[in-house]
Amino acid sequence: MSVSLDTPPVFPKPLSQGDRIAIVSPAGYIDPRHVHAAVDVLQQQGWRPYIGDHALGRSGSYSGTDTERFHDLSRALCDPSVRAVICSRGGYGAVHLLERLDALPIAADPKWLVGFSDISALHALMAQKGIVSVHAPMTKDIALGPENPDIAELFSILRGNRPVQRFQASQFDRPGIATGRLLGGNLAVIAELIGTPFDVIRPGAILFIEDVEEPIYKTERILYQMRLSGRLSSLAGLIVGQFTGSRPNANYSIVEEMIADMVYPYDFPVAMNVPFGHVDHNIPLLSGARATLRVTIGDYNSLVSW
Repeated sequence: MSVSLDTPPVFPKPLSQGDRIAIVSPAGYIDPRHVHAAVDVLQQQGWRPYIGDHALGRSGSYSGTDTERFHDLSRALCDPSVRAVICSRGGYGAVHLLERLDALPIAADPKWLVGFSDISALHALMAQKGIVSVHAPMTKDIALGPENPDIAELFSILRGNRPVQRFQASQFDRPGIATGRLLGGNLAVIAELIGTPFDVIRPGAILFIEDVEEPIYKTERILYQMRLSGRLSSLAGLIVGQFTGSRPNANYSIVEEMIADMVYPYDFPVAMNVPFGHVDHNIPLLSGARATLRVTIGDYNSLVSW
């Protein structure tokens, strides 16, 4: 059963020097070079990363069979010595594991889960348990080290700090202030979870969305489903990240124009063109945390999570 949005979210314990971090591949296979480079960076931070047994494997387009991927992730989530779980990459396949993961006592010892894209399915699992997780870059970008400001902020979050995000306003924004649970991720992934126990498009949520290589009409089709089911009108706020590679059509040249039309009937604040998603500048977001979104006109918008 999903945790009520009125229930205070649970933050995993901050990472300390010497804590163990698991690197797992719950979805697609990964270039081992990215993982090994990320291990070096995490060690330089004073943590003790290890690579899951099947994290560098391959089974078709996946890093392993369903059983192998479940083995690595369940072991990491249930091992009391592991304090964070970093997903090596997205792709597709995390949804295969949800039912079995849901049966685990994850809430008994919450730990940080890090990733984005297809990992949105796992963020949905954590939100269903009432646990805050981090929608953030994965091993390829972690390998860049803390010189990258997004990676520096990710490490700060893992150590227990709460981000105050400021980002440039967009001409398609709708001003206002909203407070609610911050939920979302990759739109195609979370749309497939509507009506399941892992549904994150909930009344009163501040929804954040991004996607990659989707034609504008497909994104519009998902939003129409949300409108017709009453999900869109029930939001407290909307944060639109990068829709990288979205393809225009005869009706819209950019996805922000279409989304602005879709949300026109409602009055919640909307922040567009926010720097997260399948882009180099991918700010970490505290999925499942309570947050306040402030959207202004012609200035900077802000998102405060706690």
